[in-house]
Amino acid sequence: MTTHIAGGKRQAALGFIFVTAVLDVLSLGVMIPVLPNLVKAFAGGDTARAADWVVLFATTWGVAQFVCGPILGLMSDRFGRRPVILGSIFGLGVDFLFMAFAPTLRWLYVGRVINGVTAASFSTANAYIADITAPQDRAKSFGLMGAAFGVGFTFGPALGGWLAAIDLRLPFLVCAGLALCNWLYGFFVLPESLPPQRRVKRFDWSKANPLGSLRLLSSHTDLLGLAGVYFLVQMAHNVLPSIFVLYMGYRYQWSPAVIGLTLMASGISSILVQALLVGRTVKWLGERGALLLGLVAGVGGFAVYALAPTGWLYLCGLPLFALTGLIMPGLQGLMTQHVSPHEQGQLQGANSAMMGVSAILGPPIYGLTFAWAIRHEASLHAPGAPILIAASLMLAAALLSAWIARPVATEPAAA
Repeated sequence: MTTHIAGGKRQAALGFIFVTAVLDVLSLGVMIPVLPNLVKAFAGGDTARAADWVVLFATTWGVAQFVCGPILGLMSDRFGRRPVILGSIFGLGVDFLFMAFAPTLRWLYVGRVINGVTAASFSTANAYIADITAPQDRAKSFGLMGAAFGVGFTFGPALGGWLAAIDLRLPFLVCAGLALCNWLYGFFVLPESLPPQRRVKRFDWSKANPLGSLRLLSSHTDLLGLAGVYFLVQMAHNVLPSIFVLYMGYRYQWSPAVIGLTLMASGISSILVQALLVGRTVKWLGERGALLLGLVAGVGGFAVYALAPTGWLYLCGLPLFALTGLIMPGLQGLMTQHVSPHEQGQLQGANSAMMGVSAILGPPIYGLTFAWAIRHEASLHAPGAPILIAASLMLAAALLSAWIARPVATEPAAA
């Protein structure tokens, strides 16, 4: 499976995929402190109107991911991973240019649509890793992608805030430059990971639509259950971007600077888990064990975040929650074992569709629950209610994993 990319070329390919993932997540991190302020500036300083637009942006992105993720996943199975990854990176660069130069909110919205349509570099990168990595080594390689999440969310908000202090459009120009440089580098360096003989013979639109893509999940033993775990985890994690900045400011009266340092500490903890624990844990407990340990840690970490009465107790939950970095390497490793090589892109497309659904449902569920909780703060004192919802979803994922998650003995292709 790895004969077409071997030795130094394989390591270079993994390095490029890692950098691509970092830039993907870095772009999301940069937008956390900057995009709402840019929208507010367009809205004439009207916070309520800006909030309406931000919700519209988030929902549109989720819908675009739900519709287009499966299409791009199947395209990578038909035409190869390389063109889809490069197209996604180029789309990210174009999106940032739209945000840097958009004269109105409507043009800014067009940029978000472009990003949602082309935002498949992360999921296709997972398929790329599955192509070039033996099944027993995939969890460790997927841990590299988790580390990319940590790096992006550790330094993205800080970079965005620092550049925005110079000019509100500067963060988007810098990220556009990074994305387009990465595209140029990949155009000349990145090899294709899926040889022609392993590709699907034709592009089947019945599998490319979201529902058709999701049918793949029910066509393999245990894969539907693992997909359910994936969806529950994505829904739980949606609480982080939805309300955590508001929650920390409201409950602990933390300043934006303290919140930024807390997010950085959380990101560093995640990086340490990915770099030091994923490989060792998978070797010791297996992918199923790593997945279960990460899910139990997620339940505990969310519970601490929701119930901690003081900021110091909240910080005690950071190292426990960092162990959720074990979830995706173990889960992705198990899921990729249940499909054949020419279905890896379709699998990641289905995962993108589920991520899109969670991005549509998560913000209103958590945001409205948080708003309701703080309106009834005097009688209920439950600002952590949305985080308890996330903990419940994580617990459901842990119980489902304990029942359904198990590795396969051999690759499907060899069966």
